[in-house]
Amino acid sequence: MVPLNIQLRMIKKAYIYALPPIALLLVVLFQIAMPSILKKSTGIGTKAPKSAEVLFNGSREMLDEKWTYWEGPRFSSELPLKWKIVDDPVNNGTVVSSNDPYALGGNYGTADIVTIKKYRDFRLHIEFLVGQKAGNSGVYLQNRYEIQVLDGDSTNHGMGTVINETESPYYAYNGLGNWNAYDIAFRAARFNDGTLSEKPMVTMYFNGKKVHQNIKITQVWGGPNSGLDGGNNEGKGITDKPGGIKLQAEGHDVLYRNIWIQELDFKQADTDF
Repeated sequence: MVPLNIQLRMIKKAYIYALPPIALLLVVLFQIAMPSILKKSTGIGTKAPKSAEVLFNGSREMLDEKWTYWEGPRFSSELPLKWKIVDDPVNNGTVVSSNDPYALGGNYGTADIVTIKKYRDFRLHIEFLVGQKAGNSGVYLQNRYEIQVLDGDSTNHGMGTVINETESPYYAYNGLGNWNAYDIAFRAARFNDGTLSEKPMVTMYFNGKKVHQNIKITQVWGGPNSGLDGGNNEGKGITDKPGGIKLQAEGHDVLYRNIWIQELDFKQADTDF
């Protein structure tokens, strides 16, 4: 008996070759174009679609309008935000530096910034540049789940990881002094009568390369100073409430630009794109 998967391929092949010549040509052209279309939708310089919200465009006005400090247990900075708008060291324009003086020495949680608006499911685009060896920051989804930014670390705590949940896709990193891009699709945890029923899930492209696909996140890592629910049952007590996009300050020279978000609603547990 012919296995089902082979039967399906045979049916698909027969269907395609039964098409009129013009339709067959369109199918072939679509298959050729698809990878480039997807590639253009991720990576450095990707522009926000009309349905997205721009979270940072390089201006001081937008930084102050849409972001604030996360006032966690270790918070020690003060408004107005001490993150500085600086010249882009590679291209024209301005960017924001995470080198808040209150975070010197790697004191995460003292001066992290978070969006004022909170989100559930979304696609996020964000670009970063690490300007010093071992420079450290982090992008937090819902102010809970960290996507690591850490030069020189290729462990499961290092660059590009869903922290402590995946291996590092260090091969996709452009290195010190160069811009990098994360494109992330995130589905929030689901609850049934207040009980966690489906774990949060993430798919991510790193500089246009798909590096994580439908990764289920087991918990919040880093303790109470890391973000929402970090202190709940050692990070396993995830609650059913939205959270902002947070950027971590560790007193290092890490820059950010071109940040936008598109709110979504993933009905099924599938974030692949």
